[in-house]
This record gives sequence, structure tokens and C-alpha cells, in this order.
Amino acid sequence: MELHVDNILKDLQKDDFDAYLLTSFTNVKYISGYKPTSFAFCVIKENPIIYASGMDMELARNNSSIDVNEYESYDVMIKELKEEGIKSLAIEPTLPYSTFIRFKDDFKIDAKTYIDKQRMIKTPDEIQKITEASEIAQKSFLQLDILNNKNTEKEVAFDLVRYMIENGADKESFDTIITSGANSSLPHAIPEAKKLSQPILIDWGCIFEGYCSDNTRTMVYTERQHEIWDIVAEAHDKAIKAIKPGMKCCDVDKVARDIISDYGYEDKFIHSTGHSLGLDIHETPGFSSRDETAVEKGMVITVEPGIYLEGEFGVRLEDTVAISKRGNVIGDLPLDIV
Repeated sequence: MELHVDNILKDLQKDDFDAYLLTSFTNVKYISGYKPTSFAFCVIKENPIIYASGMDMELARNNSSIDVNEYESYDVMIKELKEEGIKSLAIEPTLPYSTFIRFKDDFKIDAKTYIDKQRMIKTPDEIQKITEASEIAQKSFLQLDILNNKNTEKEVAFDLVRYMIENGADKESFDTIITSGANSSLPHAIPEAKKLSQPILIDWGCIFEGYCSDNTRTMVYTERQHEIWDIVAEAHDKAIKAIKPGMKCCDVDKVARDIISDYGYEDKFIHSTGHSLGLDIHETPGFSSRDETAVEKGMVITVEPGIYLEGEFGVRLEDTVAISKRGNVIGDLPLDIV
């Protein structure tokens, strides 16, 4: 965490800013080890400080590697920063407008992605936590015995989340998607109180010690479903095989998209090929046609091509990939569940 702060201080110095204001809970957690439950203002400067709410003070003192003051008011906080000689303030791009207007008249302000750049590259400890989250999620999926499961989508979703927590997860990393039949053509379908039909698409993950996992599997049955599954599997496998440091993220997306296009389903692949994850389920960079970020060692990015046939069914296959000299799939869950 100290290294993260040092790197941001170098960015501030290079761009001639006096301090960097963070309010995103996961950004504060990343920098300090303390994740707010109410609100907090983390100010990165020569002597970093967190202003935490009164209800969070015990939690913050016990977990933060950065000094903590109890928040009193905007006026007090701004007065203290100005007394330190702070005149220019970099802010995270996601800073709420209601917060921005409190600072805009007292400081020169500009949005900077310093912390986003830091969070792109995972430490070995972060990758280990993502790996443990993935292992918990995959073990829990197997406990469903999905091919013989006679429950409703809602019941299966409930059981999967329960298994993940029983196996050591903090909680699910996003709303678990269990969908089947024609609804599987909806990428973010909501589980319904109906028995599983065919095919079955499950997109799930959990959080372990703050870090997320993400997988998707589609179980297919008919010849037509198998045909689409094979195309998506080819796009999935070849995109992962293509990943290497220095390659542009958009070029990884192109590998998967070109394969699906060659089979005539270009307009049925309606989202990007993948996204980074970590403390948040969606981070940057991503494998999308618009992202020209260069792939680097230490990035952790999902690969999740899909084909969605409206009113019929959909197929998506997703694994999380840790990048070293190449892309390494995290976990050992088979792509084809038989």
C-alpha cells in the first residue's frame, strides 16, 4: 500500500498537483486497507490522511495504514487542507458531482486516473486472492450437480450463493445469473421462479478477502445449441491463446469477434470480450474494440465471448485470465460441463 501511495505522489509531482482526493470505497480500501461503510475522504499528499465518519472511526483506526481523522464538516476539512498549502487537487473521475461542487471554488481541480492505472496491475497477493475466490466459486458450482438439478432458477441461485459462503467466500461478487431456455439470450437475465429448462446459462462469482471472481458456463443439449457452443468455445480458447504482453486489448477482442463473425454471428455478439476485475467486478482495462491499452504482466482480465439468438437461446463462456508471459486461466473448471 505504501508503494501505491509513493507511485501516486510521483504522478502528482509530474503533473504539478498538490494532492489527490478519493472517495470510492474500493479506492480507499486499495490505498489504505480500510473499506468505508458510510463515507470517507482519502487525501493523498506528502502526509496522507483519511477523513472518516464517526460511525467508521473504530473500523478505520483498526485497518487503515494511513492516519485517520474524524470528519467534522466540509468547511473544516477544506480549511485544514488549505492551511497545509494545498492549492491544486486531482480527483478520481468517478467523484460524485455533489462532492466536486464542495471543493471547486477552493482548489484548482482536474480528474486524473492515477489510481486506475495502479489498480490495473495486480500484485502476487492480489492475484492469489482472486485465485482463491475463483476456486471457491468453481467448487461451489460443482456442488450444484447442475445437469441433474431439478430446482427452479431462483432456488439454484440461492444454493450457489449459500455454497460459496459456506466454502469461505465473503459474499457473491455480483447478482448471480441463473437462466435457462429462451431467457438465456438475455446477457443479464434475472433468475425466475421456474424450473430449469434448456440450455442453462450460469454467470457467477464470489468475493474472498475483498477480491472478486467471475465465471460463466453454458450447458447445451440440442444439436443447434451444440453448434453455437462450439463457435463460442473456439472464440474463447483462441482469444486466451492470443493474449501476450504488449498486445492491445482491442486486438484480443478482435480475435474473438473475428471468429464469431466468420461463422455469420457478428451481430449476435453484443458485448465486449472481457473486463478486468479485482476489488471491483468491473475494472479497467477491458478486452473491447475501443480499448487500446497495452496488455501488461500482472493484469487480470476475463474472456467471455457469447452469441445471443433473440427468442431462442444464448451461449456465453467465461474464464478469468492472469497475464504473465501469456494468458493463464485461473482455476481448473472444465469449459464443457458433462
